[in-house]
Amino acid sequence: PRFGGGVPEGSIRIFDTTLRDGEQAPGAGLTAAEKLEVARQLARLKVDVIEAGFPSASPGDFEAVRRIAEETRGGIAVAALARAPIRWYDSPAFKPEWGCSECPA
Repeated sequence: PRFGGGVPEGSIRIFDTTLRDGEQAPGAGLTAAEKLEVARQLARLKVDVIEAGFPSASPGDFEAVRRIAEETRGGIAVAALARAPIRWYDSPAFKPEWGCSECPA
């Protein structure tokens, strides 16, 4: 059997979030060149997926994600964090019973 869209049973997929989640720590930050170098090392380690960043956060992050996606080869997927252009609670799919601490009263 296969799970998760094609992952064989008993296998492990490595989804590395260093380039995005690693910048969430106070004072942490990488330049586009530094991100590219980290991505090269992750590719050498043969991770399955590199989460390259959050392109809409800044032009620098956009450029870093673009360069990483262009350069990464060998069956390694490159992912990026994205968000909807509307507030999630403005979506027609939102159900008030879910609750929302951010919603306007």
